[in-house]
Amino acid sequence: MESRVAIIGVIVENPNSVEEMNRLLHQYAAYIIGRMGIPYREKKINVISIAMDAPQDMISALSGKIGRLSGVSAKTAYSSVITDIGGKDEEAGG
Repeated sequence: MESRVAIIGVIVENPNSVEEMNRLLHQYAAYIIGRMGIPYREKKINVISIAMDAPQDMISALSGKIGRLSGVSAKTAYSSVITDIGGKDEEAGG
């Protein structure tokens, strides 16, 4: 299995969706490297970036679930950094 590094960019326009989004982030906490949230008070929105290192299907699943929340938009950018997490190190000839 392969792990990828990615960033999910999130814009929250509906504050009522924040609790559900935090619940989702908690479910995927093992894959989250870090996150940064910026409240943009003048526009009454929140801008959030979530850095992940996970199998691509996990990243895609989280991004999709976040993007389906009411008043929330999510887009994902994938790095070309891919790591084999199947127990064998590719550089060691495995």
